[in-house]
Amino acid sequence: MIAYLRGKLVHKEPTHVIVDVNGIGYQASISFNTFSDIKDREDIRLATYLHVREDAQLLYGFSTEAEKAMFLNLISVNGVGPNTAMMVLSSLAPEELKAAILREDTATLQAVKGIGGKTAQRLILELKDKLRKSTGDTGTTLTGLSGNTQRQEALSALMTLGIARAAAETSIDAVLKKSGNTVSLEDLVKLALKNA
Repeated sequence: MIAYLRGKLVHKEPTHVIVDVNGIGYQASISFNTFSDIKDREDIRLATYLHVREDAQLLYGFSTEAEKAMFLNLISVNGVGPNTAMMVLSSLAPEELKAAILREDTATLQAVKGIGGKTAQRLILELKDKLRKSTGDTGTTLTGLSGNTQRQEALSALMTLGIARAAAETSIDAVLKKSGNTVSLEDLVKLALKNA
């Protein structure tokens, strides 16, 4: 198991990073929360989870141990795989997700693409007691990018998450029109995910 990576950030996109660790480049999938946390860093440390499937070995990276812990909680729920967990963590910060589960807010959970009513209920049922016992939240800082680059990165992120290009463009444009182009990339993707 690869517990963490510490090295130089050589490539960063909203859905994945490549970290050079002593000359070896590790690609790790990340959430939008992690993307916003590592925005200006060159040397980084990511907590990681290695998911081994029959056809692939996938590495997931997290800027905080709290986000990794929430990811592990999510994938412990029947029917929630790593990609769904990353979708949830891209839409909701760990502390927002924890609050939604603790107050049994199925509407907030169902606003995440791929989370239906039954899955939202399962998340609440299986994680409420676990999260009540746990302590320690983490905050994230959001920053904005501007113009067409922001739109393209958001579009790329949504398409990587499985949303059709036309639907992603419509959703992004609606968010940009409503916000007057003052929204950060992370917020843009989160809001577009909820509207897609």
